[in-house]
Amino acid sequence: MIVQTTATAFAWYSILKFAYPERTRWRDVLAGYAVSVALNGILPANIGTLVLLIMLTVLIGMSFAAVLGAYAVEKIFFTVAGAFVYIYLFLTVGGSFDISFDWVHENPLATIVVFGGGALLIVMLARRFWPHVVAWWEKAKEGGAILARPRRFLGRVFLPSFVSWLAMLACIGVFLNAYGIPVSFDTLMHVAGGNSLANVTSFTPGGVGVTQAWNVASLQGVASSQDATAYSVAQQLVGTAWNIIYALILMIWAWGWGGGKQLVSDSYAEAKRRQAEEQEKRRAKKAAAGSGEPEQVPQ
Repeated sequence: MIVQTTATAFAWYSILKFAYPERTRWRDVLAGYAVSVALNGILPANIGTLVLLIMLTVLIGMSFAAVLGAYAVEKIFFTVAGAFVYIYLFLTVGGSFDISFDWVHENPLATIVVFGGGALLIVMLARRFWPHVVAWWEKAKEGGAILARPRRFLGRVFLPSFVSWLAMLACIGVFLNAYGIPVSFDTLMHVAGGNSLANVTSFTPGGVGVTQAWNVASLQGVASSQDATAYSVAQQLVGTAWNIIYALILMIWAWGWGGGKQLVSDSYAEAKRRQAEEQEKRRAKKAAAGSGEPEQVPQ
């Protein structure tokens, strides 16, 4: 778990150090990332990640758009890894192709219409939103400047992220073995895929309950529901406890107790404010769509 957290923090550090060499300190990034991991274990909706982004704007003095650019770069490996897991699960589930493509063979004309219409919709959406993406990247590219140096990106961002991912799989394997659940690459991929889906669909603090449900489903046929639940609860409890201890140690080392407590509490308050603003915007959009009136979004 130390390797998992530290390696991802190093990827963050490399991105920010390239963009802001004079203002980026290793202890700030490591402590900030460890705090965000700990908060994500006890708060809903991954608000710990938003707290990290706000802390970085304070610690490094960068714009929020720039920190979002850095976040997009940091997520490249994990997006690739997630896609690999989902593709692996799709290809290895017995009868996936038969189940998924029977309809295609039986309805070729409808298939052409569906895929053609889908492609046309993607092209239309891309043309509609691409100018906004370009405008956002113009503001954010300062934080993602390391992408201009592919070799440095691969060695100092992509590789540490891969190490972190392997450490995450090792943690899963250790806990599975502790509960007598057979450990194999296939089992690790199922659990990792389930955890990823639990993270996306989580609405409870730390994903409690949601993670257990996905783990039981992921281990169906490999372990009993009782063993799967026991494994999942143990890993979540131990992981959350350790992440909190590690974050407290690093926070005191980096900023002292008083300074760290103030920084985290201020960043959390700002994160809650931004989250509330986004929720208000979404409600306004829904209301405008439902009434048919022109959209008016609060500034």
